[in-house]
Amino acid sequence: MNIIFTRPLKDAEDLMMNFFSSGHKVIHMPTLSISSADMLPINTKDYDGLIFTSANAVRFLKVENDHKDIKCFCVGNLTERSLRLKGFYNTVAASGSVYALKNIIINSEKKIKNLAYLCGDVISYDLDKELLKEGFKVSKIINYKSTKIIDLNTETIELVKKYVANIAFIYSRRSAESFDEIVRKYSLSELMTHCKVMCISKKIEEFLKSKGWNKTEIFNPGEELIKIGKIKNG
Repeated sequence: MNIIFTRPLKDAEDLMMNFFSSGHKVIHMPTLSISSADMLPINTKDYDGLIFTSANAVRFLKVENDHKDIKCFCVGNLTERSLRLKGFYNTVAASGSVYALKNIIINSEKKIKNLAYLCGDVISYDLDKELLKEGFKVSKIINYKSTKIIDLNTETIELVKKYVANIAFIYSRRSAESFDEIVRKYSLSELMTHCKVMCISKKIEEFLKSKGWNKTEIFNPGEELIKIGKIKNG
């Protein structure tokens, strides 16, 4: 199968190699450029818990101390795994939905009230404001920036046209916007007619459907190979 990956190479390289080793044709089409927002290190002892709605927020996390037992609320399994690789072990993950994450936080221990929310400069849901309404104290800390990529080089354009995509993986709403803009900018819509776009959330799927993408499906990060296997055999 011909598969498009839209994540930055640093995030997708291992997974792309796994697909390549499984006999699939892999096309790398990054839709976002992620960079540090140069956050000041935080003292985790100043908070009861940390909130992460992206693995990028984990990557650019800076702390002053080695307080790794602090409660960490993660939007999904990928984000949780990234935290555990950094040594944080008191973690809980939602199903990939920020709404589910909010409910987990609301139903957490009563002593967890003072939270730090690590996120990017562009978010699709004001989780901090919603938690403030519920009586939590939330410090929103922007520690990474994302810039949309809407240009393709000649080599990538030729690959997309030569190996018509069966599957494309999308990991954020902002990435979905870039993906849609790229397809329209380079008149690739006709080639993408039979492409199934895999989305990590219902919100991303709804956005793509509003843009005319009819073949969509929701998946959990980390289950890409399983999903491809089911599609291939189904």
